Amino acid sequence: MQDIQQLEHYLGRREVPADFDEFWERNLQKLPASFQANLISKDFGFKNVNAYELTFAGTNHGTVYSRCLFPKDSAGPVPVVFYFHGYMGQSPDWSELLKYPASGYGIVAMDVRGQSGYSQDNASFNGNTVLGHIIRGAEDGPENLFYKHIYLDVYSLVEIVAGFDFVDEDRLYSYGGSQGGALSLVAAALNPKIKFNVAIYPFLGDFKYVIDSHNESEPYMELIRYFKFHDPFHKKEEQILRTLDYIDIKNMAHRVKCPVRMITGMMDEVCMPATQFAIYNRLGTADKQHFLLPEYEHEPMNVHVDDQAYNWLCHTKIQIGEE
Repeated sequence: MQDIQQLEHYLGRREVPADFDEFWERNLQKLPASFQANLISKDFGFKNVNAYELTFAGTNHGTVYSRCLFPKDSAGPVPVVFYFHGYMGQSPDWSELLKYPASGYGIVAMDVRGQSGYSQDNASFNGNTVLGHIIRGAEDGPENLFYKHIYLDVYSLVEIVAGFDFVDEDRLYSYGGSQGGALSLVAAALNPKIKFNVAIYPFLGDFKYVIDSHNESEPYMELIRYFKFHDPFHKKEEQILRTLDYIDIKNMAHRVKCPVRMITGMMDEVCMPATQFAIYNRLGTADKQHFLLPEYEHEPMNVHVDDQAYNWLCHTKIQIGEE
């Protein structure tokens, strides 16, 4: 499905579970009323920036790690961008994050547990435990999904940072690409403290479309491999999809009430355009814009896109192209 007119009305191949919001509100209510977080100062010789490592205990015995940079000597509480990385990755190098304090913004970059950063999966594994995160727990019901815990980590991180006295909790924004785009939308969907979102080719959307398209890209190959080696006759397909519905980003989209800017590469064969339109078309905000890049696949978008996202997030005026 690539016809733009069809895509503009496409909502995905399954509906939102009737108890979807109840499921997530119940899980949010299980989180502690106050979080015990460790904020450890780091001296990297930055002249005008405070650097910290933030850790806290996540659900299911996980430990969540984030890198944080905040401008020094700010006249008041600072706005903060929450940045989320792609699948199997980790938070960017410290030096890559310095552009945010340069505009008076804080930046918080979370490592997804069990991937390549410093967050711990179940307090049992250091480092990388992927592939398999999409399908993990899917046979045992939505309460056991691995990504359920990642989404709760995202919510908890926003709550923790919003509570810092040097942070302006009325100016919190989320941003990321691929898995990071998905998690940036999760941040806005689960925590209304997020006031603006930029999502680049978001992952984890419209699983039924992914399966029907036999998407053999590296992340989604987990789904194909599950059926090929565990359920070749697809007898459990409905059960698996019914469970994955609770982490499907298109099903989260109606909860997003803040402004959203989304960018999609129309040649993307990983997070296929239809799956991204299914997310965008279900967003619960009227203030949304979808930017389509005809020549791009699922790849770094280093020409003007980073500057445009920075302008949106930090209210800067970097010239884009030949304006």
